[in-house]
Amino acid sequence: MDYRIYPPDEILETAVALPLSKSISARALIMAYLTPGALALPAAEETADCTDTRVLRYILENHRNGNPDNVGAAGTAMRFLTALFAAMPGHEAILDGNERMHHRPIGPLVDALRAMGAKIEYLGEDGFPPLRISGTTLAGGELTVESGLSSQFISAMMMVAPVMAAPLRIILPPDMRSMPYINMTAEMMRRRGIDVETDRDSVAVANTPYRPCPSDAETDWSAATFWYEIAALTAGWVTVRGPRGDELQGDRAVASLFERMGVLSEFTEEGLELSATPDLYSRLDADMADMPDAVPAVVVTAGMIGMPLRLTGVGALRHKESDRLAALMTEMRKFGVMMEMENDDTISWDGRRMPVTELPAVDTYGDHRLAMAFAPAAVFIPGMVVRDVEVVDKSYPAFWSDLAGAGFRLADASMPVEEPVAD
Repeated sequence: MDYRIYPPDEILETAVALPLSKSISARALIMAYLTPGALALPAAEETADCTDTRVLRYILENHRNGNPDNVGAAGTAMRFLTALFAAMPGHEAILDGNERMHHRPIGPLVDALRAMGAKIEYLGEDGFPPLRISGTTLAGGELTVESGLSSQFISAMMMVAPVMAAPLRIILPPDMRSMPYINMTAEMMRRRGIDVETDRDSVAVANTPYRPCPSDAETDWSAATFWYEIAALTAGWVTVRGPRGDELQGDRAVASLFERMGVLSEFTEEGLELSATPDLYSRLDADMADMPDAVPAVVVTAGMIGMPLRLTGVGALRHKESDRLAALMTEMRKFGVMMEMENDDTISWDGRRMPVTELPAVDTYGDHRLAMAFAPAAVFIPGMVVRDVEVVDKSYPAFWSDLAGAGFRLADASMPVEEPVAD
């Protein structure tokens, strides 16, 4: 389905309850599965209710030895399950996904696991799913990983380290990205009794059994990013219920990032209060390596408010649900914003605009974060269209109802464009 979107008629003032973090939820599910004597996975209400988490939970609860499992578009599930099944002696698994998954690299994780003794076979193109996995006892020991390896690959190996034959030490490259996600995994493991040591150079994990842990569910800061964007574009007020400010997620750093873009944050008894301010920077220069999921919202916000930017540390976005960098540049052109890649790791905009001659219709490329990032642009171009709106189910199924609750109007894209009402 495609939505034609109109902004609120009044100054926006709303309150939203965000979903739980799917990053936390996925790790909690894998660790619970590996916990000796655990009778069940965390309750559904303790994990994110979204497509990615539901897929992972379903496979963990219903997998049968030797039967194929399809993760669809869930990259986290593909990576975490690859390591999990590789570390289960005597277990046979086939992991597949959708067409986009067949183009999302998994070779570095497979190479790292093979170095530990894993038996993994490519069933299609080398370096990409689908995979055939024959589980075995992984050796552990010391492993040096290559530059640019996804933090999810590191987290996947960390989580199965407790069942390896020896402790695991991973030597990280100097340019390791998304360290907050590695630290998140480490802290969740510590809460479950595993000795984990981390620094910028290495991760060391003991091979001792997991212990049960109470729920460590957190509100999703990646979802909060879109409400920072909405506050910035509407100059309105948003109360975000759930965040405390002490979460494990690296995306909580969007609070300081968006302060430069004119949004103030304050924690109160009601929740996280977001309010717009005219005090904003003349341009935005930021390293996004530790919070890549925030890039779409930041790019769209900057383009709409006319803030030149230069974002480094974005190269990994080529391998998400879409090639997010190419998609962002293509779709921003529909709004007259001419962004460019300076190199493989840096996107920039010098403020140049081209005339917009027709209402933009945003293609979402099967990518949830693109759909949510572009929707608030209707504040500046009422009647614009977002296509394939169902993609938000991957992480934030209630996004459209929350957006409507904030005063945005969502119409079927086939309906004629509404004429503006004269004052």
